[in-house]
Amino acid sequence: MKTKWTSTLLLFLAAAGIAFGQAAKSNDPQTMAQVLDKRVSSAEGEFVPAAEAMPEDKYSFAPTSGEFKGVRTFAQQVKHVAAVNYLLGSAILGEKPPVVLGNENGPDSLTSKADIVKFLKDSYAYFHKAAGSINDKNSVEPIKNPFGEGTSTRLGLAILNVGHNFDHYGQMVEYLRMNAIIPPASR
Repeated sequence: MKTKWTSTLLLFLAAAGIAFGQAAKSNDPQTMAQVLDKRVSSAEGEFVPAAEAMPEDKYSFAPTSGEFKGVRTFAQQVKHVAAVNYLLGSAILGEKPPVVLGNENGPDSLTSKADIVKFLKDSYAYFHKAAGSINDKNSVEPIKNPFGEGTSTRLGLAILNVGHNFDHYGQMVEYLRMNAIIPPASR
């Protein structure tokens, strides 16, 4: 079931990427890395301003009214996305993450808004590097899946990461609005 869902998500994101890629002039061909980098930039352009919009005193916010038991705080959402950016980027590049992640929720030592936002921005710089390394020759070669056994592909992990970013962005928008903050993309 998980494989079927992942395949469906990847197909959807690939189609969206192709559609956005076709928005460029038809006589202006793009490389796979350029198309992927634009998608990473799109996620980054929504996610970072949302992370910056939440006041530091609200970074520990998590909804409590309704079925929200055990959800991540706003800070944990940001650190999780940054950690997964590093985790998937390092898998694409075939190297160890350049920072100590602790786990996919990021380092517990990061507690201030400034440190968390820096961790996030640095993770996007690293993922841009990873997306830029994907080309026609290596895009679908099997590589180790960073989430357990089996393999994946560089292209699959890059597409998965963009979708993952937007999944958590949607959650962060709700957290912002619950705190009477209009998300920057909606202003």
